[in-house]
Amino acid sequence: MAADRFLVIVEDDAVFAKTLRRSFERRGYEVEICENRDALADLLEHRQPAFAVVDLKLGNSSGLECVKLIGARDPATRIVVLTGFASIATAVEAIKLGACHYLAKPANTDDIEAAFGKAEGDVSVPLSHRTTSIKNLEWERIHEMLVETDFNISETARRLGMHRRTLARKLEKRRVN
Repeated sequence: MAADRFLVIVEDDAVFAKTLRRSFERRGYEVEICENRDALADLLEHRQPAFAVVDLKLGNSSGLECVKLIGARDPATRIVVLTGFASIATAVEAIKLGACHYLAKPANTDDIEAAFGKAEGDVSVPLSHRTTSIKNLEWERIHEMLVETDFNISETARRLGMHRRTLARKLEKRRVN
């Protein structure tokens, strides 16, 4: 297998990771799966991927740490961040840390492979006049604070001035993956 087709999937959902692996292998990629940042760091000691798919939420930690780690080793690596909840804050941070694209789940192999090819921004993207609802603004603020606190629920609740159980109920309604 050519080194330029080496892909690492950083995902803590074993079933989803294996499904992605099989799909990418059928397309000619050599694929390794890492469940967390430590496993990724070990892998990067030996090999540098040309492509990476990183889940934003890895257990109790942030996939943004993995994006930073991969990008620091080789800025040319094409990194796509996947998340069950997309927010402006995490999208901006992912791109600043070296991701080439940011996709909301569910995303399939076609979507991810297309995202690898999007190196440049698209000035033809239509501007939207859609207003943001209060619920979406609240959710973006909660997620922004989760990122700042490395997904620490208690600290996030404290900084937002809400009870921890209230925050937990809000998070259960819209899961962060």
